[in-house]
Amino acid sequence: MARMADIRVAVVGAGPAGLYAAEALIAQTDGNVQVDVLDRLPSPYGLVRYGVAPDHTSIKSIARYLQRVLEHPAVRFFGCVELGSDVTRRELLDCYDAVVYCTGAAVDRRLGVPGEDLPGSVAATDFVNWYCGHPDAAEHDFDLSVEEVAVIGVGNVAVDVVRILAKSAEELRDTDIPEHVIEALAGSRVRRVHLIGRRGPAQAKFTTKEVRELGELANAEIHVRPQDLESDPASAEAAERDRRVRGNLAALRAWTGPPAGDRPRRIDVRFWLAPVEILGTRRVEGLRLERTAPQGDGRVRGTGEFETLPVGMVVRSVGYQSVPLPGLPFDERSHVVPNEGGRIVDASGRRVPREYVAGWIKRGPTGVVGTNKSDAAETVANLLADLTADPDRPPPRRRIEDLLESRACRVVTYADWLNLDAAERDLARRLNRGERVKLGGWEAMRAACHPR
Repeated sequence: MARMADIRVAVVGAGPAGLYAAEALIAQTDGNVQVDVLDRLPSPYGLVRYGVAPDHTSIKSIARYLQRVLEHPAVRFFGCVELGSDVTRRELLDCYDAVVYCTGAAVDRRLGVPGEDLPGSVAATDFVNWYCGHPDAAEHDFDLSVEEVAVIGVGNVAVDVVRILAKSAEELRDTDIPEHVIEALAGSRVRRVHLIGRRGPAQAKFTTKEVRELGELANAEIHVRPQDLESDPASAEAAERDRRVRGNLAALRAWTGPPAGDRPRRIDVRFWLAPVEILGTRRVEGLRLERTAPQGDGRVRGTGEFETLPVGMVVRSVGYQSVPLPGLPFDERSHVVPNEGGRIVDASGRRVPREYVAGWIKRGPTGVVGTNKSDAAETVANLLADLTADPDRPPPRRRIEDLLESRACRVVTYADWLNLDAAERDLARRLNRGERVKLGGWEAMRAACHPR
C-alpha cells in the first residue's frame, strides 16, 4: 500500500467504475486520502441502478457491496453536481490533487438508415432508462399499443429489452420498476417481438445465461429458424474455440421446432438480417431488412434478398458510446478519452497532468460490471505513482464545498440519498411490491432527498 501525505481526489461519476476507483484509492493509500464522488444524479450506483434489468436482482445486489465504499469515512458523496455547469474542470483541479473521470457511455449508436427518426423508432438507452426509472426518462412515452416490435441487436441489452416487452406486468411487480411504467406495461398490446442480428448466431454478443432466460418466460414462446443456425466455416471455428458460442447455439437449437401457439406472446430470434429502412410516414409502420451472408472474414455482405416486417416500433440496440467531457481530449472514432493506463493524453500523446479516466470512458463499453474493478485499480495505481513522483506539488487552493455553497447548489449528500432510499422502500411496502419501487422524476427524487 502506498503511504503519502493526505491527498484529495475527485471521482466524477458514482457508478461502478467511480466507486471501484474510490475503493482502490482507499486500499492503495491505506485510507490516507479524501475521496469526493460527484454525480449529476441524486442517486449513486450508475448502471447498476439504471442499466441492469429490474428482474436481474442478483446483479443489482452489487449495490450493497458498493454501498460500503460510500460509507467509508474517507469518502463523501456529492449528488446533483454536474460537470460543466455546477463546476468546471479547471475548478476541480483547483480543489483536488487529482481528478478521475468515470462518466461511462451515455448514448446509443445509430443505425444510419432512412426513417430512423420517425416516431416509434427509439434507442434502447431511452427505453432502458424508462423502465429502470431514470429521472431523465420519467416523461418518455412509448407507444405499446402496437402489436409487433423489432429489436435490432443481439447483445445482452437487446435481450433485456425483449424480455421486458415479453413479460406480463404481473411478473414484474416485485421488481423496482416505477409504478407508472408498470401501468404502461400492463396496458401493452405487444404480441410479437423480433430480435434481429446482422450477422450469425456465432457472432452474437449475448451471454448464454441471458439468452437461456428467454426460454424461462411463462408468457412467451420462442422461435428460431433452423436455416439461421446453419454454420459457415468461421462460425464453426468460433463454436469450437468458445464455450459461450457453443452454449448459445445449444440454447437456440432448442427453439427451432414449430411454435405451439399456446402463449400470448411470441419472440422470433432472427439472424443474417440487416436493417436498410424504417418505413412509415408519420410514425413507424414497418422495417425493411436485407438478407446477409458471411464473407469469410467476420464481415457480411448483402444478398439483394429483402423482406419487410409489419412492426409499429423499432428499438435499436447496437451499442453504447461515450460523449466528450468539457475541455478534455476525446477520440471521435473510438469514443473514449485517449489515455495510457488511465492517464489522459492529449492529441500529441503528451500526458495531461493530474487527470485520469476509468471505466467505459477509458476503454469503451466492454466487459461486465466487475471488469471495472481491475480497470479502476490500474488507473489508481498510476495516479498514485504520479503523485508520489511529485512530492513538492502545491496543495489544492479551494474546497469544493465552499465553491458549491457560493453557487447555491443544493447538493445531495449520502445522508440525503439514504432519505430517498428509505422513501423508495416505504413506497414498495405501501404498494405491496417487493423490496423497492423507484420514484419517477427529478422532482419526486429531490423532494425525497430533502424531506420537510
